[in-house]
Amino acid sequence: MDQDQIDIKTPEYVSIQFQAAGLGSRASAFIIDQLLLILINSLILIITFFVFMGGPGLFFFENVTTGPLAIAIILIFVLNWGYFFAFEYFNGGRTIGKKLAGIRVIQENGHSITILSSFIRNLLRIIDSLPTGYLVGILMIFFHSKHKRIGDLVAGTIVVHERKEKKKGKKSAIEKEIELRGISKESLMLEEWILKSFVLKDWKLINTYSNRLLQLPAFERKQLTVKVANILFPKIGLDAKGRSEADVENTLLALYLHLRDEWEFEL
Repeated sequence: MDQDQIDIKTPEYVSIQFQAAGLGSRASAFIIDQLLLILINSLILIITFFVFMGGPGLFFFENVTTGPLAIAIILIFVLNWGYFFAFEYFNGGRTIGKKLAGIRVIQENGHSITILSSFIRNLLRIIDSLPTGYLVGILMIFFHSKHKRIGDLVAGTIVVHERKEKKKGKKSAIEKEIELRGISKESLMLEEWILKSFVLKDWKLINTYSNRLLQLPAFERKQLTVKVANILFPKIGLDAKGRSEADVENTLLALYLHLRDEWEFEL
């Protein structure tokens, strides 16, 4: 499907190629999410009737009062809207349905979706769902060259297929070194919002550093480690001062593992 291939120019003037997610994959993800929400909504209503109105009221509506029912309706509304907003922002553009379908939401510049973009695109689901059965959104996705609905157009987002990780071949020298040191992503716990603060140039910096580290003489290696740490550590709330050289190196290598999972892909 070459017609679905799109080139995205990042703010760092790097061209990245993605495959736009079409109507089929987006519909599959949406159906999964809706089934999950229907299940949760049903549980909320059942619990509301049993707790506030008693068991028989669930079937015969004998003791119906508007207060608890209104609370349940508001909770369901917030849940149905907030589900998409929260998952897309905090889970790298992926709801549960999108993750299972292998698609995600990103910004048009190739970066992760921002909180404002997530808010706007999901607020406009109200328009995309008109007049019924998500008709406006379906028609927009089907006919738009990049398969965008109105929410995507206004928010500046696009839904793309997940990009496959590069196939693992022979381990590189730095991969062997990381394994030897016992470093993993768990060695440096980072919140999702912190990872979102890193951009492509940060990945290029840590990637270059990691792959040059073992080739440098001790003095140059120490100098480079300090320079890179001074640039990247503030983004993760750390200070290189007072840390041993080995500790700083290990932290940077753990950060390399995190950013590699985000940036080192191929179609």
